[in-house]
Order: sequence, then structure tokens, then C-alpha cells
Amino acid sequence: MAEIGIRELKAKVSEIVRTVQEERAYYVITHRGRPVALLMPLEEPNLGEELDVKRADSVWDELIELGKEIDRAWQSPKTGVELLSEMRR
Repeated sequence: MAEIGIRELKAKVSEIVRTVQEERAYYVITHRGRPVALLMPLEEPNLGEELDVKRADSVWDELIELGKEIDRAWQSPKTGVELLSEMRR
């Protein structure tokens, strides 16, 4: 699996996407040398399928309920964003 920096990706986006499509290549996209994303080909059967909106809505509803459950059990005086920010330092 090839790695590509975000600047190089921006400069060669058409070429890279064509490689992903035609050669089924995978790229790990890096920012300042750290992996941040994965660029990969879609599976053929998914290309022509329409989005199942009802299923997507039910998944979002489930995520919202999980968020409420986490909120009820949260014991830290800090928010999740504050804790993540501290971890990244």
C-alpha cells in the first residue's frame, strides 16, 4: 500500500484517482508524515446502487440514542472534546 502526502495528492489528484480506479490501488494519505486517511477503490456492485435513505436514517437515529446514553453516564467534568484535545498534545 503506497503512502502519499496531502500536498502530492493535491498536485496529482487526477492521476492518483485514475490509478485507484484502473489498478485497484490503495493509498495511505499522510499529513506531516502521519497517516490520516485511506484512499481505496469502491467495490463494483456498490457503484450503481442508490443510497438506502431509510437505512441511513435508522443508523443516524441509533447513533443519536447512543450519544444520549453516553451523555447520561458521563462522569468527567471535562467534555469529550477537551479530553481528546489533551490526548493530542
